[in-house]
Amino acid sequence: MPRDRRRARLLCWIIHAFTASGAVLGLFAMISVARGDLEWAALLILGALLVDGIDGTLARAAEIETVLPQIDGRRLDDIVDYLNFVIVPVFFMWGAGSVVHPFWLALPVLASAYGFSRVDAKTEDDFFLGFPSYWNILAIYLWILDADAWVGTAWVLALGIAVFVPIKYLYPSKVEPRSLRIALGAGGLAWILALAASSTHPEAPVSQALALISLAYPAWYLWLSGSRGGMLRGGGR
Repeated sequence: MPRDRRRARLLCWIIHAFTASGAVLGLFAMISVARGDLEWAALLILGALLVDGIDGTLARAAEIETVLPQIDGRRLDDIVDYLNFVIVPVFFMWGAGSVVHPFWLALPVLASAYGFSRVDAKTEDDFFLGFPSYWNILAIYLWILDADAWVGTAWVLALGIAVFVPIKYLYPSKVEPRSLRIALGAGGLAWILALAASSTHPEAPVSQALALISLAYPAWYLWLSGSRGGMLRGGGR
């Protein structure tokens, strides 16, 4: 095998390992929740979110599907995402007491199982269809802002229903033009750092203020999704 080919394959294996490392972060986040260390769990959840935001771009740049066709990177990504975007944050919400009863946490698990299994979960024009299971983001905001359990339950119910509503949500790493993609990436990094800073001392007023300010980024994302995607016409779920 030519040296360049070996290097390309090695790089692709490293990228797959990087994707899979998100599951390891999710595992240790759950262990931290079980130990009552929600601050460290939140940082691990945000670390896994950062991995997810980078790995797809790396995979496309390395032409990973061509170099390592025997490994289904999309399936690997979906496995890691279901863990980190659904199971881990649901466990976090339980540990944080964010809902009135654990019964309500079955809704994200079931709704997102449906969402992840849909063949049209990602549309041909590169949007997510239905609420894209950002339960990790919800879990951290409910915890940092010390939301009442009834408020958390209402959000879980509303977003669980939103999984089934055929609204198109932006796919940040594939959005066009490229300048907007770069802006979303830079904004996303700043947003994750702001939440990480808030997570270290969530009880501090400055942390809660920073978390509230950081809501500008998801608000921008939702505005872009509404203006560029909106309701899917001519079909849906």
